Amino acid sequence: MHKVFTYSLSLCCAALFFSSCSKYLDKKPDNLLTSEIVWQKRSTAESYLNQVYSHIQVTTDDYKGLGASDETSCSIAGVPVRKMITGNWSPQSDYWYHWPIYYEGIRQSLVFEQNIDKVPPGEMGAELKVQYKSEARFLRGWFYWNVLRQYGPFVLLRNTLGLNEDFSQYTRAPFDSCVAEIGRLMDEAAAGLPRTWDRSSDYGRPTKGTCLAVKAQVALLAASPLWNGNTAFNGFKNADGTVLAPQVYDANKWKIAADAAKAVIDLNAYKLYVNTDDGDAVFDPLISYRNVFISNWNKEIIFSSNLAGAYWYWAHEKRCAPGPGGINMQNATQNIVDAFYMRNGRTIDDPGSGYVEEGFAQQDDPAQWGLAKDGINRGYIKGNSNMYVNREARFYAAVSYNGKPVLSAPTMDDRNFFSSDQNKDGRGRTEFYYSGKSGSVAVNSRDITGYNVQKSVSPATNIRNDQAAYRPFIHIRYAEILLDYVEALNEIDPGNPDILQYLNAIRIRAGLPGLETVYPAVVADKDEMRKAILRERQIELCFEGDRYLTLVRRLMMNDPKVLNIYRMNVNANDNNQGFGFAGFYDRNLLETRFWANRMYLFPIYQDDLDKTSGMVQNPGW
Repeated sequence: MHKVFTYSLSLCCAALFFSSCSKYLDKKPDNLLTSEIVWQKRSTAESYLNQVYSHIQVTTDDYKGLGASDETSCSIAGVPVRKMITGNWSPQSDYWYHWPIYYEGIRQSLVFEQNIDKVPPGEMGAELKVQYKSEARFLRGWFYWNVLRQYGPFVLLRNTLGLNEDFSQYTRAPFDSCVAEIGRLMDEAAAGLPRTWDRSSDYGRPTKGTCLAVKAQVALLAASPLWNGNTAFNGFKNADGTVLAPQVYDANKWKIAADAAKAVIDLNAYKLYVNTDDGDAVFDPLISYRNVFISNWNKEIIFSSNLAGAYWYWAHEKRCAPGPGGINMQNATQNIVDAFYMRNGRTIDDPGSGYVEEGFAQQDDPAQWGLAKDGINRGYIKGNSNMYVNREARFYAAVSYNGKPVLSAPTMDDRNFFSSDQNKDGRGRTEFYYSGKSGSVAVNSRDITGYNVQKSVSPATNIRNDQAAYRPFIHIRYAEILLDYVEALNEIDPGNPDILQYLNAIRIRAGLPGLETVYPAVVADKDEMRKAILRERQIELCFEGDRYLTLVRRLMMNDPKVLNIYRMNVNANDNNQGFGFAGFYDRNLLETRFWANRMYLFPIYQDDLDKTSGMVQNPGW
């Protein structure tokens, strides 16, 4: 993404030095947006606040979702994420350089907060001004939070900067100071925001719970190994010697993180969505999990962007759809497929799981999960590989595999469009095998793993006609907070009954038995429970960007199990055997990805460092 050149603060207004800004800077600050005219009307003041909101990043095609972690790979060669995983990037690469975008939002939030009281009382009441100031503070904290988890310690600004500032004095604040600043902003914002919004027109605005949830996310990062006494950051200092990373492990940070997540739970404003919430008579784990992401609004959503006509959901479904209607860009890996449980709650390597790798299903899925919803059996069907038989509901909701009916094609004719002539039966079975429409010989839609992402794809979409159904873009949901809570709690009190209570709540929504009934030895064993919690997190939050962030904060990216990426044998010629070709289902290594520890933090763009002498680069870059 290219940098924004209008007061972008690539380091707190470093953009002021760019020659391309000369004409812009001849105008009054903020291109007249701080003039008295703007603050004399409610409509223009609200437009300014909307402009601040516009800096929230709404995308599923960044590094987190498109192949930087072990859950996905991008099928298109030459894209930045493919270069990233080979180590082919540097401070000059400018990959996903969100720093200036967030700092522009930070500056605009300050401008808004400093000027909103100028709006005449007849145009805007005092109560609404308090609310809007709170929203601006939340947004500032949100932008800081996103800078922190991508780049580490940031430059802390509490006022707008003048054109004649000595920008070299603005250096990066220590990590703990950054955490405290985000917490302060969230506390102040929460004081002026409601527990919930009653009007649909307010969906997408933060609430008290949103502020508490961000505090919980930040606290979990602060407690995690990346920032809690990480010796690799011993030399991470400002030029004046200020230490930027905590040097001593503090176990109490796990308690702070657990308490922060519990505060969200205790607010009693959120719940895990189940399909009966929308009037269905019978609980269905597949529909419950799938519809979290495609229903317009539900009580699991803590913070989302609600954008009518937004590009992101069409682009997401186009990337995820098989050929010929889609482009197979977002390919799930065998690594994530193998992580999903069986329906009995056991892992596939457990002898008691019933998992079978050879052969093919002899009948359709007797559960027929969600058949009444859209006429498509989203479990397994006769002829699917036994690898995909009797897997848990989240697997069928999240992953598209060879022979699975396409979801984003509502009519029989639409589904047949995705099938070769010999397979046209109204189901549109996805053809990832060698000679199939999404196979290795496909011209424009070649899949490289034998899987696509299906999560957040709507059955109401018709990808054949490039028509995507609306849904919110979820930034934070309640299931993540439950996982944050149990992960932190396990580190300080592994025998606490809350761990099983809230972990099992997620498993039960997925149709799985309680963890203690399947693996009783895990209970109260900190190390084994940690593995179980991280696996549950890997599954529940798959393809939402969390996997990369979790691997980073847990210092797990250099694990060979993470770097060795597996797939199906997509290049084995099926000689027109199609779905029945057994050779397709042999695992093989797609790639061994490059990792260097400097990659735990993104580099700050070198051109910006060259213009701001107060800045130091992230370690190793």
